[in-house]
Amino acid sequence: MASVTASPHPKPETGSAARPGAARARKFRRRLRTRIVWSFVLLGFCLTVLFAYASILARQRVENQLVEDVMNRNLEETWRRFVSSGGTEAGAPVQQMKGFLYRPDKLDSLRRDFPDWEHLDDGIHTLSGTDADGKPFSYRVGVRKTPNAWFFLTYDMGQVALGEVQFRRTLWATVGLFTLLSLIIGWWSASRVMSPVSELATRLRAYRGSSNPTQLGPLFPEDEVGELARALDDYSQRLTEVVQRDREFNADVSHELRTPLAVIRGATELLLGRPNLEPKIQARLLRIQRAEAACTDLIGSLLLLSRNERGQGSSNVARVADQLLDAHRAQIGGKQLELIQQGNQDLVIDAPEAALSVALGNLIGNAVKYTHEGTVVVRVLDDAVEVIDSGPGLSEEDAGKLFHRGYRGTHAGHSQGGGIGLSIVSRLCELYGWQVSVRPGAQRGVVATLRFRPADSATA
Repeated sequence: MASVTASPHPKPETGSAARPGAARARKFRRRLRTRIVWSFVLLGFCLTVLFAYASILARQRVENQLVEDVMNRNLEETWRRFVSSGGTEAGAPVQQMKGFLYRPDKLDSLRRDFPDWEHLDDGIHTLSGTDADGKPFSYRVGVRKTPNAWFFLTYDMGQVALGEVQFRRTLWATVGLFTLLSLIIGWWSASRVMSPVSELATRLRAYRGSSNPTQLGPLFPEDEVGELARALDDYSQRLTEVVQRDREFNADVSHELRTPLAVIRGATELLLGRPNLEPKIQARLLRIQRAEAACTDLIGSLLLLSRNERGQGSSNVARVADQLLDAHRAQIGGKQLELIQQGNQDLVIDAPEAALSVALGNLIGNAVKYTHEGTVVVRVLDDAVEVIDSGPGLSEEDAGKLFHRGYRGTHAGHSQGGGIGLSIVSRLCELYGWQVSVRPGAQRGVVATLRFRPADSATA
C-alpha cells in the first residue's frame, strides 16, 4: 500500500495539547493595549533618565566653573593685598575658604603639613583620598607661586559632594515618579485609544452566526476605527455573497448529480431483476450499482462538508467495512491479493454510513490500489478501525505531505487519481472529531488507523 494514498497525515493526532497555552502567550505578547502602555512607560523612563543625566552633567559643569572662578578671584585678591602691603600681609580669605602663605624659608613646614602641595603648579587642582582616621576627603587647591612667596587657597568639597548625593537621589526619585506617572497615563491613553477597537470587536463577536448583520460603519465616527468598520462591512458583504453563491452551487450540483444517479440506480436494479443474466453482464451491473452507491455517498458527504454540518445516523463499522471489501474484491483483477475483515463486529458510531464509507473507503481503496500482492486487512477495534497492507511502505517525504491537496506519493507512478482522497478524509475527520494516524507496518507496508471519538462509540 502506498503511504501517500492509504494513510492520512499524522497532524490531526498530535500537537493539540500545547496549542492553547502557546496561543494565550502569543495573544498576551501581541495585545495592542499592552504595547501602547509599555511604549508610554519606556518613553517616560528614557526621557526622565536623559533629563537626570543631563542635569547631573550641567550641575557638575556649572559647579566646577563657579568654584574655579571664586578661587581664582580669591587668589588674585590675596596676591593684590600681598603686593600692596609690601609683602607683609596676604589678606584674609573670603567666601568660606582657607588661605595659606609660605615664604621660602618656611617650606619645611609646608612639606610637613601638606606634602602633596609642594609639586603643584599654578592653577586649580582637585585632591581627594582618606585621612589618618580613614575618613574620605575632597577639596580644591588654588596655587600661585612667586619667588617671594607661595600662596595656597583651599575649598572644602565635602558639602558639595553631600549636596551632589542628595541631588542625585532627588533625580532618581523623580525618574521613578515620572515612570509611574507614564504608566498611569499610558494605561489611561491605551484604554481611550483601544475603547472603540474593543467595541468593534465586541460587535463583530455578537454578529457571529447572523445571516444579516447590522452595518458597523454608521456606528463609529469618521476616524481610523470608522474606516476599519466600513472596510469590514465591505468585506462581510463580499464574503456573504461568496458563501451564498457557494451554497447555491453546491445545492445545484448535488441536485443535478442525484438525478442521473437515481436513473442509473433504477436502471441497474431493473436489469439485475431480469432472469437468466449472463455472469459477465451481472458482474458489470453489480459494479455499476456499487459505483452509483459510492457516488451517492460521496456527494452527500461533500455537501455536508461544504456546509460544515454533520449528518445524522449511526453506522456499524464492521458491516460498512465488509461492504467496502466486497466492492473492492470485484476490482482486484489479476492481483494476488487477499482482502480480510477482522475484529469487533458490534462497534457502532454516531455518524451516517455515507461519511464512514467515504473516509474508510478511501483508506481501503488506496491500500488495494497500491498493494500488488499479499493482504489487505481491515481490523475493527473497540474504538477504531485499522487498514493494514503489505504494500511498498511509507517514505519520510510522503509522510510530511499526505494531506496536501493534489499530492501524489512517490509510489503513485502513472496510476489514476488526483490526490484529493486523503484531503477529503482529513476534512471528514475534522468535521466529526475523528483522528487519523499512520505508521509503518511490522515488516512492510503501512498501518492506517481511523480512531473515532469516545462519545461516538457504543456497543450494539
